[in-house]
Amino acid sequence: MAAPRRSIAGHLALVCGGVAILAVGLTLFFDHLFDNPWLAGSVSLLVCLPLSLWAVRRAVRPALSLFRALAGTALSYRDGDFSFGLRWKHRDELGDLVGAHNELGGVLREQRLSLVQRELLLDTMVQNTPVAMLLVGDGGHVVYGNLAARRLLNQGRKLEGLALEALLRLAAPALREAMDRGGDGLFSVGEGDEEEVYHLARRGFRLNGRPHELLLLRQLTSELRRQEVQTWKKVIRVISHELNNSLAPVASLAHSGAELTRRGQHQRLEAIFGTIEERARHLEGFIRGYASFAKLPSPRLEPVDWPQFVDRLRSQIEFTLDGSLPAEPARLDRPQMEQALLNLLKNAHESGSAPDQVSLRVRRTPGLLRIEVMDRGSGMNEAVLANALVPFYSTKRSGTGLGLALAREIAEAHGGRIGLSNREGGGLSVAMVLPVTDP
Repeated sequence: MAAPRRSIAGHLALVCGGVAILAVGLTLFFDHLFDNPWLAGSVSLLVCLPLSLWAVRRAVRPALSLFRALAGTALSYRDGDFSFGLRWKHRDELGDLVGAHNELGGVLREQRLSLVQRELLLDTMVQNTPVAMLLVGDGGHVVYGNLAARRLLNQGRKLEGLALEALLRLAAPALREAMDRGGDGLFSVGEGDEEEVYHLARRGFRLNGRPHELLLLRQLTSELRRQEVQTWKKVIRVISHELNNSLAPVASLAHSGAELTRRGQHQRLEAIFGTIEERARHLEGFIRGYASFAKLPSPRLEPVDWPQFVDRLRSQIEFTLDGSLPAEPARLDRPQMEQALLNLLKNAHESGSAPDQVSLRVRRTPGLLRIEVMDRGSGMNEAVLANALVPFYSTKRSGTGLGLALAREIAEAHGGRIGLSNREGGGLSVAMVLPVTDP
């Protein structure tokens, strides 16, 4: 059977009441003994005051011990130790406090156990992933490195506490060059059959108020080789299709021309030769487009004055300017950027948009330059949007699928990216976002 519940206020009231009754009784006794009320009250006070202090102290001593225990467990909780619990034998307000405290400790223990298990699972996943992960603090020292990073940069030894600069001095030159370029990128290590291709991804963030950088090094050799095979198959199919479409009519026209010559009918030869020349020139342009895509050099950055650059574009193709141009010049590869924008503007004209609704917008924000080509054509469905930037992908009967791919290649060579989105009210927006490099 559970003990009856009592309150702290009731317990103290009983102690105080007992002391008061004792004081009255002693006063009456000493008054009868000395026949002097003042002397009886003084003697009674001298006797009851130490007794009352002793009684109150005895009554609150367990509570004081409990408070000290609560302070100790609170400090243990602060240090991450949730293994402590308290016991209180009385059923009162302090018992309720102890019960709530023990429940809190149990919840914290369960949460700590769950957190430890999650951390263990996360650490196991991070340590065993083939992606090399490196966390670098604001001082340039490695805060964390998984097993793949250790094998790649330090022969399997620990990386924590080492300077990233010192590790890079011992790493492959291609990795150092990729780090010096900044941003994400690809680099190759080794030569010939032992060549390995890696993708470097860099992400900055703040941890505990301090800047950190996460480096991810992913080996892409096997994936790129599979993709390379698929790409070559697609290239061969496209080139074979285009060659057959051009060479078959040329062979047929050449045979027809030979028959007409044998019969002495020369009046149709001029038209036949004109068609052969047209197909040959088309084939020449087709091959030239592939060659320009395959031989795209590294960009040579130079200051570009926007009004002059836009006037040169407008002399080659029609478009309107949306908004004002940035006052500051930008450092770009002028021929490559001109070629990319000409391709985008040509696509905008071929989208079914009215010529006066093809527009160019150039905006500069802190650290970024956004060049946008917009039209009011038919736009793109989800399937086309997902594949539009893939080389050799085209929805046009005579398209090579290189216009957008070349623009993407040029944007990424400048350290930027390209994105496509349908516009409200119809049409397409193609945006090149480039990092700003001050002249």
